Amino acid sequence: MDFSHSAKAADYIARAERFMKEEIEPHEEAYHRELQSLDDRWVVLPIIEELKTKAREAGLWNLFLPDQQLGAGLSVTDYASIAEITGRSAIAPEIFNCNAPDTGNMEVLYHYGNDAQKAQWLTPLLAGKIRSAFCMTEPGVASSDATNMEATAILDGDDVVLNGRKWWTTGIGHPNCEVIIFMGLTDPTANRHAQHSMVLVPKNSPGVTVPRMLQTMGMYDEPYGHGEVHFDNVRLPQSAIIAGPGRGFEIAQGRLGPGRIHHCMRLIGLAELALKLACERATQRVAFGKPLINLGGNRERIADARMAIEQARLLVLKAAWLIDNKGVFAAMSEISQIKVICPNVAQKVIDMSMQLHGGGGMSNDYPLAAAWTMARALRLADGPDEVHRGLIAKFELMKYKG
Repeated sequence: MDFSHSAKAADYIARAERFMKEEIEPHEEAYHRELQSLDDRWVVLPIIEELKTKAREAGLWNLFLPDQQLGAGLSVTDYASIAEITGRSAIAPEIFNCNAPDTGNMEVLYHYGNDAQKAQWLTPLLAGKIRSAFCMTEPGVASSDATNMEATAILDGDDVVLNGRKWWTTGIGHPNCEVIIFMGLTDPTANRHAQHSMVLVPKNSPGVTVPRMLQTMGMYDEPYGHGEVHFDNVRLPQSAIIAGPGRGFEIAQGRLGPGRIHHCMRLIGLAELALKLACERATQRVAFGKPLINLGGNRERIADARMAIEQARLLVLKAAWLIDNKGVFAAMSEISQIKVICPNVAQKVIDMSMQLHGGGGMSNDYPLAAAWTMARALRLADGPDEVHRGLIAKFELMKYKG
């Protein structure tokens, strides 16, 4: 396996790194301070649109999409390094138009949408004019088994009618969110992986309501947020179904592979940020007459963090290489492995850094509390650790069947 970057990819990575240091990082602290000072935080501050314009003019736009005309034309492996860079920042992914769940939704439309769906939704998403959300998880069932899904997408003549409750719908709070991808049960008599459909739902459709935004460990993650969304007899033309009825699981599998690479590399970026802050704090802060780095095994903790990050990164790059060279299904075990490893590594490194920062580490004066919350949440998002461990074991044991 060769993880070296092409000249083109190396150029994009260098430019993204430079843009982060020169344009995004100098504004980030002031951005968060201003947003937190507002009574209504579900807004897009002007600096975000200004930086988006600069990023697009710099050619650092839609970097995740492997299409030379619509994106940067980078491989999954090449983009992984950019995802790590943007993972250091809470705002960088949107500024590069590479934020979740929009990246996954754009990939769905790119690979499975028809021309009309692309014109209506993919084009403005690629332009960064609108945002989107993805509705899959439900409050009434164990959504770790997606076949438990109770929300329905029932065919009725030329229409499809949606009913059900969804929650943890990321991005639904964004003021520019205009479209939702809804996954629901269409035919319970079909094969268990051909029962569901994905439907494009304008957010302002009659019957769509957002009764509440959910806190994650006490945080709302404004202006994106995670909400509960209700669908009450939402009637849409069947042309709103992506790729046709019953193809929801097929689309979901295609969506989740690259998306998990993006998540994991952003987590590695977060872990790198936490380690940097830990090293700075430990070498500058003095307690009991010594720098913190010389107290209580902190050198070993720093070393362990470095080794864990390096191991995690190499495994993500292996998974990305397999996707690029052999397809998503050849990388299923590795995708599950990184989905377990990366959030746990990030959470552990961030927790260590929080401990070195003392009370400040739990405050909003540093990005660590929010980073820890994100890492902890991602141990559940896109499937909990236990589900992925089960899949890893399944793939491993298949090698020993006669």
